[in-house]
Amino acid sequence: MRAIIKKNINGWIIVDKQAGITSRQVVTKISKILNLKKVGHGGTLDPLATGILPIAIGEATKVISLVQSKEKKYAFII
Repeated sequence: MRAIIKKNINGWIIVDKQAGITSRQVVTKISKILNLKKVGHGGTLDPLATGILPIAIGEATKVISLVQSKEKKYAFII
């Protein structure tokens, strides 16, 4: 996979995280693909969990704490 070379990419990517991968692995993969250093996630999902994982890029990393401090809702099936 080729890395994107464009710089000054800022904003959010919403990822549907699959089971078997950590939130940190998702961040690392996006960082490599976009060739960026400032990438983070808005909250950890368990490696076995699936669901929405907000990924902050560039200047958006400065507001990750605001996303993490908000109330979250979880749904699951037993």
